Amino acid sequence: MTDLAFVPLQREAFDPVAELGRMRAEQPVTKLEFPFGISAWLVTRYDDVRTVLMNATDFSNDFANLTKATGGLADEDKDPGGLGFADPPKHTRLRRLLTPEFTVRRLQRLIPRIEAVIDEQLDAMEQARAAAPDAPVDLVGQFAVAVPSLVISELLDVPVADREAFTRLSAGRFDLFGGMFDSLDAMSESLVFMSELVSQQRAHPGDGLLGAIIREHGDAITDRELAGLADGVLVGGHETTASMLAMGAVLLLQSPEAAAVMRSGDADAVQQLVEELLRYLTVVQVAFPRFARTDVQVGGVTIPAGSMVLCSLSGADRDPALPAAGRPTEAAASGCPAHRGRSLEEFNPHRAATAHLAFGHGIHRCVGAELARIELRIAYPRLLRRFPELRLAVPPRDLTFRELSIVHGLDRVPVTW
Repeated sequence: MTDLAFVPLQREAFDPVAELGRMRAEQPVTKLEFPFGISAWLVTRYDDVRTVLMNATDFSNDFANLTKATGGLADEDKDPGGLGFADPPKHTRLRRLLTPEFTVRRLQRLIPRIEAVIDEQLDAMEQARAAAPDAPVDLVGQFAVAVPSLVISELLDVPVADREAFTRLSAGRFDLFGGMFDSLDAMSESLVFMSELVSQQRAHPGDGLLGAIIREHGDAITDRELAGLADGVLVGGHETTASMLAMGAVLLLQSPEAAAVMRSGDADAVQQLVEELLRYLTVVQVAFPRFARTDVQVGGVTIPAGSMVLCSLSGADRDPALPAAGRPTEAAASGCPAHRGRSLEEFNPHRAATAHLAFGHGIHRCVGAELARIELRIAYPRLLRRFPELRLAVPPRDLTFRELSIVHGLDRVPVTW
């Protein structure tokens, strides 16, 4: 890849590299050139990103387009299925099957179990510290990865014996450091795992999400489609939430003001702070690739038919034009920007909610967004209240952030108390 092609996935700790901000200001729609003759248009401004994500008429998510754009490197056998690489009417039909399982009302029933999972992992942290008092505890392995892994495993009714493999498959697909081939291979392996899980559920439907869909819809959904939906739940609900838990915790440990808000027990203040963490960190750096169905104008630039389009979510969520939540995108231009008092390049624990794009936008917006919010709103306060003296065991500069990963994050966070 050229240096420019690295930019959408590069960060300096929590922050997108300065080059991304320069591109947003000066060249908001930029053509990137990758190896093997692959190219893509990068969109970085909030309004343009939101417009592309909303436009399912001029842009397609169909995996067949990725196969064509990569010269067959992303062959059809690597299509994970599900919602992310589907267009209407198929996307509409599948999302209608999945959405009822993620309504706020249904998710509320999961709260007691989520609380129990979180408390169990906090107990495990305490036990690890007691077993080796002089050794730091890894917040990622003991807490940030474990919590969403267990929640999603229970949601999908994954057998206990398979949960370690389940966790590993989630991480591999987002890591582009080893190249596109490794990422695509991880997608294929994940689909095989999910297909086996679906076969088990077809034979003996359980109490989880897959069993519920099978009982209600039967043969109206194929095994391949159901495996794709399960894979999408894994993608959207595990690695992303794990990264938010780890990076959010590190940020809170460096901000006593924000940590105090989390410990306060004020539900509204906690909710507002979680939204700011989601915006500031925007762990999913780029959205699923879109493909122009026809020549289309974006930000004054004509994108030719057939072109791949990448939307920078992390770039959009640092755009000065980002509006406050509940306001139209024109709000910033009319004097109602979301960054009153502090730049969006800064983390502001008291910032009012913004219309951020951390969960995407449009028909492909993350179906599990509310589940992630619930986990974060419960996990951060419980972590900080259980361990009021919690602190990093190494200087922040010694933390190693992922490189070239679609989902930004940390693989290890040593902590002590």
